[in-house]
Amino acid sequence: MTNNEIADIYQRHVKTVYGVCFAYMKNPDDTEDAVSETFVKMIKSAPTFESVEHEKAWLIRTATNVCKDFLKHWWQKRKNLDDYSNSLQTDGELEAEVDGVMEAILNLPENYKTVIYLYYYEGYSSEEIAKMLKKPRSTVLNLLSEARKILKEVLGDEK
Repeated sequence: MTNNEIADIYQRHVKTVYGVCFAYMKNPDDTEDAVSETFVKMIKSAPTFESVEHEKAWLIRTATNVCKDFLKHWWQKRKNLDDYSNSLQTDGELEAEVDGVMEAILNLPENYKTVIYLYYYEGYSSEEIAKMLKKPRSTVLNLLSEARKILKEVLGDEK
């Protein structure tokens, strides 16, 4: 993989990877570390991608695994969303307010975060998410349904 290819892949997918990582990490500092680690893993393993969608799917799976590994450390469990500012940024380009809905999503159990983010924030269909995460479509649909129920209970009429 050449430096130009790596730079192109980074530019195409950094916002998606950042969003997935933020859903797990809940703060900009750890999110940036996880994003960096995701791209370092890509550089080290130098996978051969079949398409742009394959690149994205590989990066999403890798980012999810990096975040899960990172969160296994005991000291990570002590952090709280309230300890950080109410916005997320990367290179001044990506900004999203952490409002009540996003906070509720960030507090979902881990198995729901990625599917909710990919479905509602990235606009992927359940079938596309199933392929990316290598899960049956029925599992993705079930996760989305359960997550919606939890969010409805938490948010009530707030939406």
